[in-house]
Parts: sequence; C-alpha cells; structure tokens
Amino acid sequence: MKIIPLEILLNGYVQGIFPMAQDGEIHWFSPEQRGLIPLDDRFHIPHGLKKSIKQKPFEVKWDTAFRDVMLGCAEREETWIDDVILESYCALHQAGFAHSVECWDADGLQGGLYGVALPGVFFGESMFSRKTDASKIALVALVERLRLKNFQMLDTQWMTDHLRQFGGYELSRKEYQDALQRALIRSEK
Repeated sequence: MKIIPLEILLNGYVQGIFPMAQDGEIHWFSPEQRGLIPLDDRFHIPHGLKKSIKQKPFEVKWDTAFRDVMLGCAEREETWIDDVILESYCALHQAGFAHSVECWDADGLQGGLYGVALPGVFFGESMFSRKTDASKIALVALVERLRLKNFQMLDTQWMTDHLRQFGGYELSRKEYQDALQRALIRSEK
C-alpha cells in the first residue's frame, strides 16, 4: 500500500497545508479562511452539552483505537479518507504524531476525533458520532488536554456551524500562517 511519506506530511502541516483524497488522487489544501477553536476562555461549551458531560455517558480514552476512529470518520456518503490517507495517518500515529480521542460505552466506540500534533499546535482532521454528543465530548476532552499541555492552537481546517457553537472562528490564510509560525516557534523555546 502506497502512503504519503511521513516527512512530507509533517512538512505540509508546518507550512499550513494538509492532504485530502478526491477522485482517487491526493490533493493538498490551504483554505483562504482557516477554522480554529480557541484554547482560552473564548472556548464555549453549550449548556445542553454541559449537562450531558455531567452524566458521564462515555468513557474517554486516548489513542486506543486510532484506526477505528479514522474508519468511523470515513463512514459517510462522501469522504476524503481513502486507503492512502488511512494508512498514511496510521503510520503518523505509529510515529507518535497523530492521535485519537475516543468515546466508549458498553456498546463500544461511539464517537471521537483524530488529528496531528506538532509542538504547540493540534491539527484536527475529522470527528464522528454514533451516539448523541460523542464527538462533542471528545472535542471538550481534547481542548482540556491541549490546555494542560500549553498548546497554542487547535486548527479545524474549515469552519462549520457545528464548530462555531464552541467559539470557533476563522483567520485569513495570511493571519493563520503567521499565527502557526508563532505557535511553532514559541513551543520550541
């Protein structure tokens, strides 16, 4: 199975670009408007989700089912996660750069997300839910962990209404590139 070499993938993220599969080919993207989730007090947990979190419907785990999370994210009519993307990110996970946040219950894996971590920056790739609030609870857990580890940025690639409810916002490509380089440099110190 052909994969994207890890150094090319990682170099892409450092430059603010990321791959997606379309029509059997890998394309690289750098959106004009880049979505981010704030890691400071602008991060917002909707009231209904706070109630759900208190009920503890899921056990949150990290990096125990990375491939399964990717496959869950690919379970949709149209997906950019083909075999090359799947195997490339599984290789990144094996190398310690890609991570999953998983929500489990007695019935199994119910949702989660995955992404790529570089010093100070987490690049969210995709999320999925099989049960209500599973991906949202995974996102809240991710933000909590990124805050504890002093991450500077949580990149979501594109902004959606779903992410706006958490305080998600957009930066222009230029603003994003500048913020990304500052976050990476700051984390090296």
